Amino acid sequence: MVGSVEPSGIEVLNPATGEVIGVVPVAREAEVAAVVDAAQHGRRAMAELPAHARAALLNAVADGMRLRFDELARLLTTENGKPIEQTRGELTAAIGIFRGFAEEAKRLFGRQIPLDVSPGLERHLAITIREPLGVVAAIVPFNYPVELYAYKAAAALAAGNAVIVKPPEKCPLTLLEVAEIVERAGPPAGAHQLVTGGPEVAQALVSSPGVRMVSLTGSTAAGREVAAIAARTLKKVQLELGGNDPMIVCADADVDRAAEAIVLGRLARGNGQICCAVKRIYVEDAVYDELAANLVARTKELTVGDPLDDATDVGPLITEQAARDVEAAVRRAVADGATLAVGGTREGNFVHPTVLTGVRPEEPEIAKEIFGPVAPLVRVKDAEEALRHANDSDFGLQAAIFTKDITRAFSIARRLEAGGVIINGSTALRSEHLPFGGGKNTGGSRESLHDTLLEMTDEKTIIVMEALA
Repeated sequence: MVGSVEPSGIEVLNPATGEVIGVVPVAREAEVAAVVDAAQHGRRAMAELPAHARAALLNAVADGMRLRFDELARLLTTENGKPIEQTRGELTAAIGIFRGFAEEAKRLFGRQIPLDVSPGLERHLAITIREPLGVVAAIVPFNYPVELYAYKAAAALAAGNAVIVKPPEKCPLTLLEVAEIVERAGPPAGAHQLVTGGPEVAQALVSSPGVRMVSLTGSTAAGREVAAIAARTLKKVQLELGGNDPMIVCADADVDRAAEAIVLGRLARGNGQICCAVKRIYVEDAVYDELAANLVARTKELTVGDPLDDATDVGPLITEQAARDVEAAVRRAVADGATLAVGGTREGNFVHPTVLTGVRPEEPEIAKEIFGPVAPLVRVKDAEEALRHANDSDFGLQAAIFTKDITRAFSIARRLEAGGVIINGSTALRSEHLPFGGGKNTGGSRESLHDTLLEMTDEKTIIVMEALA
């Protein structure tokens, strides 16, 4: 962390109560520059660490997070609003990601490339090796700050880079505690730094010629701005942006299972604030009414309330403005002909889980990414119509299809314009071993233990002349 707490610092609020739970400084441009300068020493020191030492460092961080597990989970719930059971799950995932990258640090393999495919090069030997990029800037979102931090920071360190982390403005406190855990694990000076502030801090990092890669998870608008600024210094960008994930429910689907997936993957998990949560649900006419009734019944059973209570299913959105935006989107959809089957009410930052039926396929609100617990149901005549609507989107993150016909499932999966397709499950699925990301306005990048590590390294070719003479 840089700077000092001033009246111009950022107040961190508990979204469930509105209470101020902390104040973090806003780094000035000169302070960001100093952090980037320190990272130059850190990147050189990290590049010299052998793989086993980088792996030990990451495992020590994982151990430190495990020791403070309950404390970190409560703090994350307090500043983020996700129910406590979900923040426990997020921390478990983050610990697993650190351990996974600890192992992958030992698997940065190169290649031996035959040169006898070219006349005259038969006696030469070519190999490739992977080398760190240098300094990586990690810009972390509010919805899963610790887990997504882990994907970026652990990968950067595993590859031998230095990393500068910009935590989310609305919930930076848990990452400040994690940064202390990292510091105690003993990385080289300047190898892992955290700098707080708003968009101006992110812009300073992206603009700096001392940063060689920017990894951003955020909105499409933010991604466009980052890509444009990064282009000035030709730095790498890794973008995981918005999603408007469709689900197709066929006439032969297990309706109960589909309804459960919508509840768990859209209405409850993350309070609906997940980029890969299902956001458009296309249901064949034959099972539309059955699914709607099942979903409404399940939604009514959800408990909205204190996220620190283990019995709570849905907590507050990150800010009251975010809740107002969701409320307004629901109202506009209803005004446009949709039926409010359940929910739709707002209390402060809390939006009660909402099911909309009778939603038109061309409804403007579902063309956007409603970032909250809202499930809009669209009636279609068949899966082909659903597929056309599903692909009619500016986003391409994840999609789902429910059917008992495996041939139909694979046929539609192949034609869905999405980075990932889940058959008979929720779109809100992510595992550290799977490539995660999508095309169109979702950004085009992929994150995983394997993909991210390669993204955060350069490939060097070394040729030994007459090695095979």
